[in-house]
Amino acid sequence: MIKIIADTTCGLPLDMLKQAGIEVLPQFITFGTETFRDDTEMDTESFLKKLRASRTLPGTAAPPPALYTPIYEQILAADDTALVITPSAKVSGTFRSATVAAGEFQTDKIHIIDSKTIAGGLGSLVLAAKKWADAGLSIEEVKENVEDMASRERLFFLVPTLEYLHKGGRIGGASKLVGGLLQIVPILSIKDGQVEPFDKVRTVRQAIRTIVEQTTEYCKDNPEPYLTVSECDSEPLLTQVTQELTAATGIQDIPRYTVPPAIVVHGGPGLIESSCFVARS
Repeated sequence: MIKIIADTTCGLPLDMLKQAGIEVLPQFITFGTETFRDDTEMDTESFLKKLRASRTLPGTAAPPPALYTPIYEQILAADDTALVITPSAKVSGTFRSATVAAGEFQTDKIHIIDSKTIAGGLGSLVLAAKKWADAGLSIEEVKENVEDMASRERLFFLVPTLEYLHKGGRIGGASKLVGGLLQIVPILSIKDGQVEPFDKVRTVRQAIRTIVEQTTEYCKDNPEPYLTVSECDSEPLLTQVTQELTAATGIQDIPRYTVPPAIVVHGGPGLIESSCFVARS
């Protein structure tokens, strides 16, 4: 049996992951000398309250290798195979932690994939991997499918300010926008695992229109777009985006997620994200 291992940056609700039998590890949020797990000790709502009361920006840390070790031990003891799907190694140390922990075992039954993405798209990859594993595909087939699907993601996100990405060191190629954002709304994406600018417009309304138009084009004649939308502290805008995407694509019941604290630390409150996967060519 293939056991899927994820972490909270996939953005899926913890109860959904538990019900699906997917192992999930936390990220860690630091406020000064205080550290919190974002699965049991802090959710997005409590994080936002603490963020607004804090004079300094918080930090994040990936799950240490020691948290992976007992999960690997349990899976191997059952003679199962572990498949870890991590957020992009260019924005998180999670891939490294999972790899270091796997190095303690002399086995070919632990597999780790750098998804090169985060949030809703990562969640879609995790759920798809679980579906393929349950269908009886081999580990090599599941890995090939996940890597192929990951290469076809089209992700867009809006942040009200680049301050969090810039100070957190996760800004990637979007750094060229810093200092030139007066009266400009940047639309960002992820390319080859790091944040990159996609476009810049004058208003949020224009940004939403661009994202809806681009995403609709990607979903056209696409039997499995895996379309999702995510937000933090921007529920009204998320509702608008969802309604416009539903009207434009005809896709009903688009999954809506709240991004976890570890992503908000770097994206900031007010974040909106959409993710879909283009059809195989």
